[in-house]
Amino acid sequence: MSEKKTLLVDKNKMPLVMGMAFVAFTTQFGGGFASGAQIYQYFINFGIWCLILPILTQGLYALFFWYGMRYAYKHKTYDYRTFSDSLYGKTRPVMSNLYEVCYLIMIGTASAAAFATGGSTINTLFGIPYWMCTLIIAVFIFVIALFGTSVVRKCASTLSVLIIIGLVVVLVPNIVVQWDAITDAIGKMTSGEMAVLSSETGAFGPALWSAVLYFFFQLASVSVMYQHVEPVTDPKQINKSAIAMFLCNFGAMELSIIGLLAVAFVADLATASVPMLVLVQNGVASGILTPIISILIILGAISTAVNMISGIVTRCVNAIERRMATEDQRKQGHLVRNAIFTLVFTFLAFAIAQFGLMAVVKKGYAYLGYAAFITLFVPFIVHAIATKGKEI
Repeated sequence: MSEKKTLLVDKNKMPLVMGMAFVAFTTQFGGGFASGAQIYQYFINFGIWCLILPILTQGLYALFFWYGMRYAYKHKTYDYRTFSDSLYGKTRPVMSNLYEVCYLIMIGTASAAAFATGGSTINTLFGIPYWMCTLIIAVFIFVIALFGTSVVRKCASTLSVLIIIGLVVVLVPNIVVQWDAITDAIGKMTSGEMAVLSSETGAFGPALWSAVLYFFFQLASVSVMYQHVEPVTDPKQINKSAIAMFLCNFGAMELSIIGLLAVAFVADLATASVPMLVLVQNGVASGILTPIISILIILGAISTAVNMISGIVTRCVNAIERRMATEDQRKQGHLVRNAIFTLVFTFLAFAIAQFGLMAVVKKGYAYLGYAAFITLFVPFIVHAIATKGKEI
C-alpha cells in the first residue's frame, strides 16, 4: 500500500516538474533562438568551441535556476521583489531597486525583441502591416498572461512540446541530408577557418566569454520562475525540474548548433536575417519546412514574452495585495488588477517593438548580461558561500 501511494505521488508531481522545466525552456528559447540568429551570434561565430560550450552555458543556467527556485520555495518568496528583499538582506534598499532596473531592461529588450521577431515573421508570411502583426502577438500574450501562473505554466508546457517537435522535424532530416557539409564545417573550424558571419579568430578566450555572457543575460530571467514554485510541495520536485531543464535545454541547443553548422560556410548566410531558413533552403522539403520554421519563431516569441511579462505582473499584483487585510479582499478584484498590469507591460513591450530597434535590442542583451552579473550572479555566489548553502 505504501509503495502504491509513493508511485501515485510521484506520478502526480511530474506535470509540475516538467511544467517548471518547460517555463525555463520557453523563456530561453524564443524567436531569436528559433531563427538561429542567437546560435550564430554567441556560439558558431566563435569557432569549433561551439560544440562544447553549451554544456557550460546550460549547466550554469540549470544550477542558478535551481538555487533561485530552492530559495524561493524555502522562504516563500513567490515574486521577484519579495525574493530580492529577502536574499539581499541589509543591502536590499540598493540591490532590490537595481534588480528592478535589470528586470525593466529585460522587458525592454527581450520582450520587445520577441514582439519584433514574431511581428516580422507574420509580416513576411502574410504581408500584413508590421504594427498590426505586433498587435496580433500582443493579443496572444495578453490573453495567456492575464490568467496567471497556472495558465502560463500549461501554455509553456504545450509550446515547449510544439517547439521541440518542430526543431526535430526541421533539423533531423537536414542533419542527415547535409551531414557531409556539417563534417566539412567541423573540419574547417578545427583547422582555424571561421564561419561566413564571423569576425573572430577562433581563440578559446573570446568563445568562453561569449558563452558566459549568453548565460548572464539568460540568468536575468530566473525571476520568472519564482511564481511557479508556489505549488511545489517537496524540494525534490525542484531538483528533478533542474535536471529536466538542463537535459531539455542542452539537447535543443546542441541539436541546433549541429544543424546550423551545415550552412556555416554558405555565402547566402552573409545577407540572411534568418539562418535557419538558409539551412532549410539548402536542405530538404523547403516548401514544407519553411512554414514550420516561421511557426516556431512565432511560438518562441510568444512564449518568451509571456513568461517575462507574467513575472512583472505577479510582482506588481502581489505588492498591492500584500497591503490588503484579508484573503477575501485579495481575491476580490484580483483578475482586474492582473488585467491592468498585464495590459500596461504588454503595451510597453509592444510600443518599444514599433521602433524596430533591433540593433539597440542587440546591444541591450549585452547590457542585460552585465546587469544580471551585478544583481544576480555575484549575489547568488556570495549568498551560497556566506550561508554554506544552508538557506536552500
